[in-house]
Amino acid sequence: MSTSKTRETHPAPEALLKLVKFDDRGLVPAIAQDHRNGDVLMMAWMNRAALSETLRSGQVCYWSRSRGTLWRKGETSGQVQHLKDLRIDCDGDTLLLRVAQTGVTCHTGRRSCFYRALRGGEIEDILPVERDPRDLYGG
Repeated sequence: MSTSKTRETHPAPEALLKLVKFDDRGLVPAIAQDHRNGDVLMMAWMNRAALSETLRSGQVCYWSRSRGTLWRKGETSGQVQHLKDLRIDCDGDTLLLRVAQTGVTCHTGRRSCFYRALRGGEIEDILPVERDPRDLYGG
């Protein structure tokens, strides 16, 4: 009996880019997940340039819809994300980025942007502030 595992080969970056179905604005949702424990950290948008930059550098880069520019996660706060694994869903319209997160993820100073939960009919903060946002961004 063979103990080797059969694995599909990963497409080169250009082949991966061809699989991604960007929306009519040229964007695709990207979910960042902690590669160690599976915690969902955030959701943001990527365009072709952001995805290419991420694949090239290994540091996650998103597209900022509000600023209309590339957003290299952590360029202001130092709270960077290093890509460990990239997955694309069955439809090609959503990306899962398994990352090593340096520090907190959320601009509120929390580990995850998903820090609010519906509990007993009420919205409850379920994650503490770990870093004062003023320390991360000034002000």
